[in-house]
Amino acid sequence: MKKALILFLSFLLVFSCLAGCADEGQTEQKKTQGSANASPVKVDFSKTDADLFTDRDLDDEYDEDSAVTVKLNGSGASSSSDSVKITNSKILISEEATYLISGKLSDGMIIVDAPDTAKIRLIFDGAEITSKTSAPLYIIEADKVFVTLAKGSENTLKNGGSFTAIDDNNIDGAVFSKQDLTLNGSGSLTVSSPGGHGIVCKDDLVFTGGNYVVESASHGLDANDSIRIKNATLSFDSGKDAIHAENSDDTALGFVYISSGTVKGEAEGDGIDAGSYFQMEGGTVDLVTGGGSENGSKAQSDHYGSFLGGGGARPGGGARPMSMQNTATSSADESSTSMKGLKAANSLLISAGTITLNSADDAIHSNVSVFINGGTFSLATGDDAIHAEEVLTVTAGKIVITESYEGLEALNIDVRGGDIKLVASDDGLNAAGGTDQSGTTGGRDGMYGGGRGDMGGKKPDGMGGGKPGGMGGGGMPSNSNGSIKISGGKLYINSSGDGLDANGTLEISGGYTVVTGPTQGDTATLDYDKSGVITGGTFIGTGAGGMAQTFSDSEQGVIALNVGNQSADTKIVLKNSSGETILEHAPELSFAVVILSDPEIKKGETYTVSVGSETGEFQAS
Repeated sequence: MKKALILFLSFLLVFSCLAGCADEGQTEQKKTQGSANASPVKVDFSKTDADLFTDRDLDDEYDEDSAVTVKLNGSGASSSSDSVKITNSKILISEEATYLISGKLSDGMIIVDAPDTAKIRLIFDGAEITSKTSAPLYIIEADKVFVTLAKGSENTLKNGGSFTAIDDNNIDGAVFSKQDLTLNGSGSLTVSSPGGHGIVCKDDLVFTGGNYVVESASHGLDANDSIRIKNATLSFDSGKDAIHAENSDDTALGFVYISSGTVKGEAEGDGIDAGSYFQMEGGTVDLVTGGGSENGSKAQSDHYGSFLGGGGARPGGGARPMSMQNTATSSADESSTSMKGLKAANSLLISAGTITLNSADDAIHSNVSVFINGGTFSLATGDDAIHAEEVLTVTAGKIVITESYEGLEALNIDVRGGDIKLVASDDGLNAAGGTDQSGTTGGRDGMYGGGRGDMGGKKPDGMGGGKPGGMGGGGMPSNSNGSIKISGGKLYINSSGDGLDANGTLEISGGYTVVTGPTQGDTATLDYDKSGVITGGTFIGTGAGGMAQTFSDSEQGVIALNVGNQSADTKIVLKNSSGETILEHAPELSFAVVILSDPEIKKGETYTVSVGSETGEFQAS
């Protein structure tokens, strides 16, 4: 949050105590876009692979001798069974069976229209199908359709760039299914849709094997009920979202579940957009959205909604040829400009896997809560790295944030474990709990001149005499209701704004936290409205002195000092009365204040602090 400096009490001696100062301003409340407008429902994250993938989803074995053959021959096809109706370049499949499809169809369609009890398997073994004005694979009716990619086969489904209605359905994808659709096998499939979505499914869309390349003007995958991925590799170049699931009638549906496999590529919109919840239990996600973090200042993507369209440069470089312009209007929301990495309108859970995101907007975003229980993260974003409207909880995992506006942001942030290293151009952790009233009713304003009392620092010869001044104490009541809790893990923050910014309360009870902040501007190592309490763990904080604030209360000792302007990499060493080193740190940014707390620091005891070549003795409070 941005603050106006009103008052700062400074001591000219090199080791003088921090003083509180007034803070006047308010927190900007962000309005975030969700995939669905309905109120979220409670998410059941207890579901496993056994609940979400059937045995037939995972089965890619078939008997080639008993399969019905369909051989494509350019302008038409031939088949070994009367269950396949061939009319010019349209192939109609209407009975339950396994169909082995091979060859090339230059402008035609495979249409599945069978009884609603039929389970149909299509084996693609070197199939290349183009439909210039519709979907090369169109599934109207069946209980469920399985598309299996034969081992070692290369297959292609391609739309020519436009969609012309052939019935009452709004076909807008190279694959368009009104029924449950599962894709598996060990071959490859390229889906090209320069006029719309890649794969559209009005029910559940499941991947359990195979390699897929999806190139689309709109969403790469678009499903109503769910998208589930296991043991498959999917690569995207999408004019809108790479993966989009949304159900406007049932907020419990429209979820995305990744068990294993790989999702990678580029999207002009969101990487993964779940209208309900998102759950990841393993696998790899590697996505660039909206052109990456360098486009974070843009209000919208210049290419949003165009796949290989004319004008401008691609995020990865190189112009898109004019011959592949988007010539169709999609049913997707044309007004959306969201360019997030992973997004859920409800809650979001990541338990394992490797996640690499480079996004113009938030890297990870939930309109409700985010739970990080494991995984390895590499995040670069033009906005927040991880954002939740309500609760953000981290219990495990390795999170590296190389670029962000704010690192972690939520109404309530709860760090219980994990290894987090982040760089933020504004706040490192921001608990955005409503309008910040700290400038007038609490926070640093309420703590200025407060009651931490005389620290009784004894200065050695050559460093000047006198005692440090009083330390600001607890604040007055505030309307802010946000919170930051740190009870475990390792947390390293390099922020150009506040290190820990709690529009409400701050509580540290464990873990190892390091905050490195700048010496300029209206920033502070700690910024809270109501209270800042440390009862355990290690805290090392450095930063600016202009808006300095220390803990309002503590069960373990705290040493807070104004050390003048110190250059980056100046070593700070804290020793006890026996000369044993308790803490040692060299901040990578210049600093003017130092705040230290550790279980080995006891209230009332005297410690020696060295900053570069200067040394002094100070009593912990």
